[in-house]
Amino acid sequence: MSKTRALISVSDKANLLPLATELVSAGFEIISTGGTFKMLQEAGIEVTEVSSVTGFPESPGGLVKTLHPKIHFGLLMDRENSEHKSFAAEHGIVPIDIVVCNLYPFKEAAKKEGIGLDELKEEIDIGGVAMIRAAAKNFQFVTVLTNPADYDLFIEKLKKGLTEEDRQYFSVKAFEHTADYDAAINVKLSERMIGEKVLRLKFGNGCNLRYGENSHQKATFYANTLTEEANIGHYKQHHGKELSFNNFVDANASLEACKELPSDKPATVIVKHTIQCGMATGETLAESFERAWQGDPISAFGSVVTVNRPLDLATAKLFDGRFLELIIAPSFTKEALEYLNGNSKKKDLRVLEVGDFGRPNPKFYDYKCIVGGILEQTRDLELFEKWEDVTEAKFPENKKALAEFAIFCVKHIKSNDVVLVREYKQGLFQLLGLGSGQPNRVDSLARLAVPKALDNLKREFEDLKLPGKLEDYQKTQLAECVMASEAFFPFRDTIDACAGFGLKYVIQPGGSVKDQDSIDAANEHGIAMVFTGMRHFRH
Repeated sequence: MSKTRALISVSDKANLLPLATELVSAGFEIISTGGTFKMLQEAGIEVTEVSSVTGFPESPGGLVKTLHPKIHFGLLMDRENSEHKSFAAEHGIVPIDIVVCNLYPFKEAAKKEGIGLDELKEEIDIGGVAMIRAAAKNFQFVTVLTNPADYDLFIEKLKKGLTEEDRQYFSVKAFEHTADYDAAINVKLSERMIGEKVLRLKFGNGCNLRYGENSHQKATFYANTLTEEANIGHYKQHHGKELSFNNFVDANASLEACKELPSDKPATVIVKHTIQCGMATGETLAESFERAWQGDPISAFGSVVTVNRPLDLATAKLFDGRFLELIIAPSFTKEALEYLNGNSKKKDLRVLEVGDFGRPNPKFYDYKCIVGGILEQTRDLELFEKWEDVTEAKFPENKKALAEFAIFCVKHIKSNDVVLVREYKQGLFQLLGLGSGQPNRVDSLARLAVPKALDNLKREFEDLKLPGKLEDYQKTQLAECVMASEAFFPFRDTIDACAGFGLKYVIQPGGSVKDQDSIDAANEHGIAMVFTGMRHFRH
């Protein structure tokens, strides 16, 4: 590549002076426009104004600066085409080999409250887009830079000698830059000018998966641009097989649930087929894992596990003799990683680091794809709207934290769901039984949640070799559980079922036209019931 000319015209001037200095050192003549020209000139960098190249002054307001054959033919010409070279020589056109350009800040302007259309349209770049696209199109000969974050990489490549592969990389980044820019304009002006809501999403880093949800389906994973909180799209894999389609789905369900649990205590969430079959807090991470596993040891076979603390060696050793598909953590201790990597029986276990969880960001949206469209909604990040005692028996204040844990559980489990949770130590909670995805809550309670809780209590009674009768132990433990559901009760049958199992504390959103029937039933049975005023459907 003959080092002749670099054109610099940028809106975002971050990191520009070191780049320009390197270009001059490498022998490039720099041409520039407007504010960029002034900045370079004031910094003592030798620079030529574009108007001196084109022989035509910048138009008022900078409307036209680079839209000229001496610029665009210099960008687009084929250096190996004799006709192109003759035309350039005849008209005094010098090839441009480097373009540094980024566009007017339309996205930032569009976020301003009350901005007028006249002001907004001034941030729609014309010449910059044309210049970037011309340079990116002619990647065989021209290198284009649109992101200040890429300047250091470019300088490194320049010193080694730019290759066509390098130019192709920067060309793709440039087309990405203009595509994002046009998408932002389309979305904002569609809303402002014709009242049409347009959704444009960006996903990248696509990778083919072995197969889809079933072995006869093909699948690809694309990561979104969400990086402000831990998410399954941005992970570092330390160990194990590549992720499958179902791994991604289950991992997302497990991670999103664990992120919402209070961060003041170690916690574990276990997911199987997108259902949180185990959730618990503990004094240590190991204790939280054991308690979550006890919530449903059968379902936990082949599960995805997420913990909210750096995974330590003590917890990693608990995986022995248990089949897990995947473990997710903010990070891993050196000892835990060495143990997992050196365990031949765990060679397939996928070990994913996702960084500090932080708190879920409400400005991001939840999307669900259906055949023929996509649904968008704000994320369900709240617990309750109110805390209303609606029964004669008042909900004990010392069970409110347990009740909140119950709501964390129900909001992440498929509707219609019912959960039974207990405080197994002071301030430490465990999901004891759940019923999910049923057409009615009575089945979720009577046929799934309670039998599962009784089964878990039976296993605990026998493992600990506790004194007394099993039935008495089960009854005592159930009586201290909190039962929660994510939807209102349209009939009294759910409350009657609770009474039949000795349950005394119920959390539900309320909102049914027949709420009084459930309240009357609770009063008859001496059950304390709270209305939260907030549903947490999950379909």
